[in-house]
Amino acid sequence: MKIRCIAVDDEPLALRVIESHTEKLHDLELVARCSNAVEAFEVLKNKSVDLVFLDIQMPGLTGIEFLKSLSNPPVVIFTTAYRNYAIDAFDLDVLDYLLKPISFDRFLKAINKYYARSEGRTSETTKTLSVDHRPEKDHLFIRKNKTMVKVPFDEILFVESMKDYVKIHTPGEVHFIKHKISILEEELPESEFLRVHKSYLVPIRKVSTISPNALGVGDEKIPIGRNYKEYVLKKLNYYG
Repeated sequence: MKIRCIAVDDEPLALRVIESHTEKLHDLELVARCSNAVEAFEVLKNKSVDLVFLDIQMPGLTGIEFLKSLSNPPVVIFTTAYRNYAIDAFDLDVLDYLLKPISFDRFLKAINKYYARSEGRTSETTKTLSVDHRPEKDHLFIRKNKTMVKVPFDEILFVESMKDYVKIHTPGEVHFIKHKISILEEELPESEFLRVHKSYLVPIRKVSTISPNALGVGDEKIPIGRNYKEYVLKKLNYYG
């Protein structure tokens, strides 16, 4: 039987990461993506849900307030960019506490905790929140011929998708590799990189100009996709 999940987050990119991770696991079914707690409440009222991936910082009703309002909540995994809510999460008996950007291996560890709890294995591991304290990476390694080449994040100008390939643009070279941009997006820190189009990722620090439909990165104009526009302009504090 599949684990029926919902993801609740006001950031579209964060929802896409959860969706991408769940699609990799046959036993998981994402039955709804909700942008706020009110939407999530309606889903829980009308659908059977086993597991909720719940953002904490949301406008209106926070994830913590939402969880406290539920009389019989499903299993909850908090997803957040902030470490300082761990004590609240522990008090609410959530299963786990995932720090953004959420890597797939950390996501898988949380799902294994769900299996452990479902099977009745109440060890200290399943009762204790685990906050990932590993230092964040500052580079990628990509394969070129038979060599692995290090590409520091701060050298990336932008990433361009070409079907199953991507071009990683840097000041001295363009790296052309067989990779999906959605997978690469998960490997880059969400706090530093922004998906602005189905075919483009840009490092926020490299953005030099902003208009309603494009970003300036060096000498390049990077288009802003229609489905990304609202989030991108809000993230970059553009109010023109």
